[in-house]
Amino acid sequence: MLRDRGYEVEDSEMQMTRKEFIDKYNGTIRREDLTFIKSKPGNTDQIYVFFPDDLKIGVNIMKKYVIRMENENVRRAIVVVRVGLTPSSKACQTEIAGRFQVEVFQEAELLVNIRYHDLVPEHLPLTDVEKKALLDKYTLKEAQLPRILHADPIARYYGLRRGQVFKF
Repeated sequence: MLRDRGYEVEDSEMQMTRKEFIDKYNGTIRREDLTFIKSKPGNTDQIYVFFPDDLKIGVNIMKKYVIRMENENVRRAIVVVRVGLTPSSKACQTEIAGRFQVEVFQEAELLVNIRYHDLVPEHLPLTDVEKKALLDKYTLKEAQLPRILHADPIARYYGLRRGQVFKF
């Protein structure tokens, strides 16, 4: 997912076998130890990926992650949860939405890469330059383009932001 979003992910990480993964963590894997940070080329945009140990994530854990992001000046994060968020942590997520973009995925959503499903056409996010060229070519305004819901699985996969355009 991160590679598809344009973050630098090494080939060795992508092709790691299960045995290599287990050996990397000395056979005892704690979800909290799987937390990592990636950046886009040129270190322009960084993203944290958190794997909390708890089944349901509460406000304290969410605040801990936000403090960590604030200390390292990272504005985006993905939290991979087992079950979900408590109602109060959902409210916390909404509260910090102006300063930080925290996306929450359940483990079950990430077991299969939806990009490679037969019924999902290939979606390519356009850059701002490509978007402007598209609008100029067809003499359209941005409001005239078809909409995709923010909750659409492919939009969530790519971390779609308001105003971003896909080609498919």
